[in-house]
Amino acid sequence: MVTGGGRGLGLSMARSLAARGADIALFDVLPRLESVAAELAARSGRQVVGHHVDVTDDESVLAGLDLASDALGVATVLVNAAGIAMDKPALETSTAEWRRVIDVNLTGAFVVCREFARRVVDAGLTASIVNIASMSGMVVNVPQQQAAYNTSKAGVSMLTKSLAVEWIPLGIRVNAIAPGYFASDMTREVAAREPQMRDEWLRRTPAGRMGEPDELGDLVAYLAGDGSRFVVGETVVIDGGYTLL
Repeated sequence: MVTGGGRGLGLSMARSLAARGADIALFDVLPRLESVAAELAARSGRQVVGHHVDVTDDESVLAGLDLASDALGVATVLVNAAGIAMDKPALETSTAEWRRVIDVNLTGAFVVCREFARRVVDAGLTASIVNIASMSGMVVNVPQQQAAYNTSKAGVSMLTKSLAVEWIPLGIRVNAIAPGYFASDMTREVAAREPQMRDEWLRRTPAGRMGEPDELGDLVAYLAGDGSRFVVGETVVIDGGYTLL
């Protein structure tokens, strides 16, 4: 199950898991989700379903889980990739805007984790959760001003640690990935609109480039699979060295 799976890094990670033999449920609020699911199914030869799910709405999450379970059975891997960003000075950020970022990125992650875990426990299964945090939860990356986003992603890392300790006795491992700048749909749009921002990102990244979305595939598959069964509560940074400086 991949939230935010309709495009970008979420879809890329879903493709990587499908290529390794997983059936996939894509959750997103974007249009064309059914056609994206059909394309992934045709490409991978796996069963893929797409459901419109708003991670900030409990009922929407429950309905999506019901539909996915009916089609594929109870999911045992969750990739929590749904998220939004806002580049806006804190002095100009409204309370409603702040809450929207926190609701999607942090509260939404919690709601999906909780409902996923309830079903895993009820079914007597074991499972792995991979939350998508960010290097922005560890450093204040510039030149963008994004206090709400940074705070939400720091929260995802702590949520990951907290749930990992609480749920490992239940057979559910929880870890997170903290990507740096990747050439996703969102960053490409920003780079095209503000090339000077892209240049600053690259200048501050020792690798001298953005990551490619498919470079997350091996990492998400590792954390989702049995090979990482002794990895618990970690946030693994993959950022081309940005946070080293």
